[in-house]
Amino acid sequence: MANILESQFWINLIKKIIKSIAKDKGIRTSPRTWHQHVVPHKDGWAVKREGNKTYSSTHRKQSTAIRKAKTLARRYDADVIIHGRDGAIRDRISYD
Repeated sequence: MANILESQFWINLIKKIIKSIAKDKGIRTSPRTWHQHVVPHKDGWAVKREGNKTYSSTHRKQSTAIRKAKTLARRYDADVIIHGRDGAIRDRISYD
């Protein structure tokens, strides 16, 4: 029994080391999420998938952006994270 526990320890240690090296190299170590962020944009509001550099869509009104984000979040069982004008998170809606 001790050998099994000891070998599990080494396996977990190696996994942690590999994960740490991957993070240092900029390699994603966890699966991407489909969470949709509603964020301020120069033309009004934008919807942006978590981790993306580009916007999924832009809208004049926040309510329209929220509606679009909800549609995407429902499709992928994700969350809608709504930001205020100052960029701070003001609400979160979960569809999982």
